[in-house]
Formats: sequence, structure tokens, C-alpha cells
Amino acid sequence: MQINFLDLFAGAGGLSEGFIQAGYSPVAHVEMDVGACFTLKTRSAYHWLKSNDLEHIYNSYLSNNISREELYSHIPPNILDSVINDEINEESLPRIFKSIDVKLQHKKVDLIVGGPPCQAYSIVGRSRDKNRMVGDKRNYLFKFYAEFLKKYKPKYFVFENVLGLLSAKDQDNELYFNKMKNVFNECGYEIEYSSLDSSEYGIPQARKRIILIGKFSEYKNKDFFSLFKPSRKKIPTREVLEDLPILRAGGGTHKLQPLKDIEINPYLIESGIRKPKISHVTWHQARPNIDRDLNIYKIAASLWNTKKTRLKYNELPSNLKTHNNTRSFLDRFKVVAQDQPSHTIVAHISKDGHYYIHPDQDQNRSITVREAARIQTFPDDFYFESASGKPSRTAAFKQIGNAVPVLLAKQIANQLKDSFI
Repeated sequence: MQINFLDLFAGAGGLSEGFIQAGYSPVAHVEMDVGACFTLKTRSAYHWLKSNDLEHIYNSYLSNNISREELYSHIPPNILDSVINDEINEESLPRIFKSIDVKLQHKKVDLIVGGPPCQAYSIVGRSRDKNRMVGDKRNYLFKFYAEFLKKYKPKYFVFENVLGLLSAKDQDNELYFNKMKNVFNECGYEIEYSSLDSSEYGIPQARKRIILIGKFSEYKNKDFFSLFKPSRKKIPTREVLEDLPILRAGGGTHKLQPLKDIEINPYLIESGIRKPKISHVTWHQARPNIDRDLNIYKIAASLWNTKKTRLKYNELPSNLKTHNNTRSFLDRFKVVAQDQPSHTIVAHISKDGHYYIHPDQDQNRSITVREAARIQTFPDDFYFESASGKPSRTAAFKQIGNAVPVLLAKQIANQLKDSFI
């Protein structure tokens, strides 16, 4: 049975990739960021080429033997056009609907997935905004999400967002979450939700998010979250880092480079991150750093590796301090733990890597794009694009930090699949 879905606020497609791996078929991806749209197009190209035994063309692209334009020239226009680069708002809805209707060709939308940008609900975002995000237009993007539910009436939808969604309030001191649930109920959907920690589902990252499942009221099924059980084993980040080449700050490349010639960790194969016969990766590229930062990284890594203690900014030698504030935000520098799941990868990693220091003191750097992608369980053959077509480490980090872990999305998709039968 083919299950067709729409991906709204798609980003780089972490949620979508998980559903595709579980056998669902995307009708369209809607995303406003141009770079993320090219990432979605390149991934759509990969899936089409793979399904037509033409994966060698995609590998030629990863090997830098053909350009992005040449890659796309092999792909049917309707596959590339499934990516709709537009902001979802009142003005854009008619043209987005029109574009989706053309792509549907009398098929039905069975599922809608996606979550609006989370900054407006995030506790950190509210703490940094002078108006605590009250009045921010992103607070009400769920209303546009509801317009898709009204028009296409899918059996189910999957909505993802940050924990702050449960506590964010509007100017009338009412919870946005309550308003959201009411809107979804009015569209004919029964709602269930839960806070999930991705580290409890075999992802090497402690990432807590709200997952909301909506089901059209005429469809009856068992409670989703009572059946969606955590796995028992937590995955330490070591298992996704150990076969990657050793780099120093500023080293590596966005191009293909060989992995270490060591025995492949079974987790990498089981999770779908690495393919058994593939021994190269892209985007294993580390930021350059000034000497002061590298000295701080060494101190932070040494403290963590020897004492399991986090560096506090006010404990640094005076010659390494550049901020006058030594009373708050003391955890400005943080090491990614080797022997447990990583702390949460967020979009701020696109600005600097101070919060994501590699645990290996000898490498003395922040993590690479590929390491962040692996922690988010993106497959090694997933390539991150930019708007210009030129490699952009910043764009790649932002897309990864905003994504849903692919493996978590796949598990949600597999659990939901029985409801469509």
C-alpha cells in the first residue's frame, strides 16, 4: 500500500527522510529556505536514481565529477518540482495548494508531517527576546498548518516541536498549545501527544521534543504512544564518530574522503547511517579556530575526559576570557561526550562550535558537519546544499541543527504504518 504524505516546514528533510525510509511516498515538501530546498531536491534526486538503478550518477555528483545542474538534468522535472520553495502564509496558501494539486494527480494525501519553526516557542528564544516572542508571527503558523488539514483531510498528521510549546503563552496569557489543540479539533482531528527523548529510541543524542499525532476522528486505532516504546540501549556518540578520519581544526573537506579502515560498528549499519560497502563520506570538515579558542577546547576536553566535569567560563585563566559576564551562561564551552548520547544539536552550531567540542583532545576542534549529521542519524550519503551551489558549512550546520533525527522519524513512521492498513 502506498502512503502519500506532505512535508510542511520541511527544512533539510530529516522527518521526511525517515518516512521515506519507512516506505512512505512524498507528494511535496514545502520549505522557505532556499538552501534547504536544494538539499531536498538533491535528496529527491538520490531516491529517484536509486529506485531506477542509476545510483552511480549520484555517486558521480558526490565525487565532484558532475555539477549540481548536471545531476538535476538526469531527474524528471516532476521529482525536482515536488520541492516547493515558499513561505507558508495567508498570501502563499492558494499558490501552494495549486502546486500540490498538480502534483497529486487525483491521488489522496494520507498524511501530513512537519512542525513550524520552533524559535517562537523555545524557552531559550523567549528568554533572549525582549517581548518574550509575544506577537511573533511564527507563534501562529499552526493556523496555516490547519488549513492544509482542512483542504486535504489526511487520515493522520505528525507535528513536531520543542518542549517550550507546552508553556508558551500569548498576550492574553493563554497557552498557544491549547489554542493549537482546539484548532486541530475543529478540523476534525483527535489529538495525542508526548514528550520524547531521542536518546531513548536508539539515537546518539539527548534531544527532547513534543510529538503530536492527529488522527481524523472517523479513523479508530489504539493509542499511539502506549505502543511506541523506547528501546533499552542508549547509543554513545563514540559509535558514530570512531570510523571518521582524524582531523585538526580547519581540516577536512566537503568532498568525498575515505573513512578509517577499521571494523564497522554494527550500529552504523543497523541505523542506516552507513552502508556496508561504502567507505567514503562527504562534509567531514572542521571549522578553523584561533589559538585562544583551541586552548579553551583543550582545557574543556581535559576536564571532561579526566574528571567528567564541565568547564565553567569563570574558571578560565584571565588571558583566555573575552566576556565580561562571568556570572551567567557559564557553560559557553561544552564537550560532546563519547560514552553517552550527545547533548542536543541545535541550529546555533551554525554560528560557532564552542558548544560542540570534539572529545578527542588530540584533534582539538569542534565537531564537523558529518559528525553532527551522524549524531542526527542522517545517512552518510545525505548531501547538504546551499542556495548558491557553493559548499557552505554554515548552511549545512543550520539545516542539521533544525532537523528531526532521521531514525526517530523512521520509527514513528513504522509505528504509524499499521494504522493505514
